[in-house]
Amino acid sequence: MSSGTYLEDFLRYLRVERQMSPHTLRGYRLDLTQFLEFCAEHREGVTPAQVTYQDLRAFLAAALKKNRKTTVARKLSTLRTFFKYLQRLGVASQNPAKLAPSPKLEKVLPHYLSVDEAFHLLGAPKDDDFGTCRDKAILEVFYSGGLRLSELAGLNLGDMDLAPGVLRVWGKGSKERLAFLGQPAKEALAAYLPLRLRLLEQRGAGGETTLFLNSRGGRLSTRGVARVVAKWVRLAGLSPGLTPHGLRHSFATHLLEGRADLRAVQELLGHASISTTGRYTHVNLDYLMEEYDKAHPRSK
Repeated sequence: MSSGTYLEDFLRYLRVERQMSPHTLRGYRLDLTQFLEFCAEHREGVTPAQVTYQDLRAFLAAALKKNRKTTVARKLSTLRTFFKYLQRLGVASQNPAKLAPSPKLEKVLPHYLSVDEAFHLLGAPKDDDFGTCRDKAILEVFYSGGLRLSELAGLNLGDMDLAPGVLRVWGKGSKERLAFLGQPAKEALAAYLPLRLRLLEQRGAGGETTLFLNSRGGRLSTRGVARVVAKWVRLAGLSPGLTPHGLRHSFATHLLEGRADLRAVQELLGHASISTTGRYTHVNLDYLMEEYDKAHPRSK
């Protein structure tokens, strides 16, 4: 089989058996296409079964000249998974990507808000038109539920039980979890939903199940949701570096500063590993010193 056939079979395996999202699949396709094109350019006629550790090192070295270390680490992870798949098929006798060390990554935390900044942002949308009410609901759901961008954009009406304030969220790998809505988020959604219905009736699309709509009555894309966040961050006069992930980061940070258990925060964020949640434990120094003084027998 050709390299392209192996690639398509691999992506089909990720989609069907691993249930990876379209966004993740696009990343895998991009990384593998770049790798296979690099190999074809430097070793004409080489097949995936003939790829060596030297080929892989050359690709990673070239990638490091153009990309951040985090991007190169993702490409290496993609290649490890791809060659592991080829080993399962009996196509490759070894996994050359397992021999390559991952780039040493800088620990860069996303920008996040203080509690006062979060309240200021959430209070910024004040009008009662469709766009403003939708945007306020989006901001409230992000902060109240700690959702990822793709999770929020993918919400449908059937995923929401508004009275108790519960969302059914489909996270990475199509894993299901529950997210919770505080009273302000429930009120924002209650104000948005009648305007959503009116828009659909005007568009003759009453059967649409998407929760957050664009002005044409279709699903608001991840890019559209990101633009909503950027717009209100700018109007609220906050740091322009805040992204939707920054709202998720703020959610986790404020829970931990409020003495929430790390394992509980792990469940709420949908992290498979608690070490991932550990990145959010950059709680403020005053709180850490206070906890140290209370708990350590030799703090006084």
